[in-house]
Amino acid sequence: QVQLEESGGGLVQAGGSLRLSCAVSRTDNSINAMGWYRQAPGKQRELVATITQGSITNYADSVKGRFTISRDNAKNTVYLQMSSLKPEDTAAYFCNVVLRVVRSARLYSETYWGQGTQVTVAS
Repeated sequence: QVQLEESGGGLVQAGGSLRLSCAVSRTDNSINAMGWYRQAPGKQRELVATITQGSITNYADSVKGRFTISRDNAKNTVYLQMSSLKPEDTAAYFCNVVLRVVRSARLYSETYWGQGTQVTVAS
């Protein structure tokens, strides 16, 4: 069973920084896209940032210039460096990975989610 282990959440003052990590384990399959999503209370889950296997990145407009997503393919780990944090960044942050799986000579994509890590930004 694929496992995603997130870490790095916590409480921070507005203007501060946090770094989230998500390590993927228990898979021999190739990892395609990796990303971070967030969900605030009473709101839908939204994309924060994604990164492809070739390190092409995509960001939500609300975090551009403040957050940086990166990955270490050797460690099967994706990171989210968050700076200039605002109270509106408060949410549970979820790691997302898409695996390339070969089964019966056919190629499939499988998506997995982490359990979430809470980020709280105090004003």
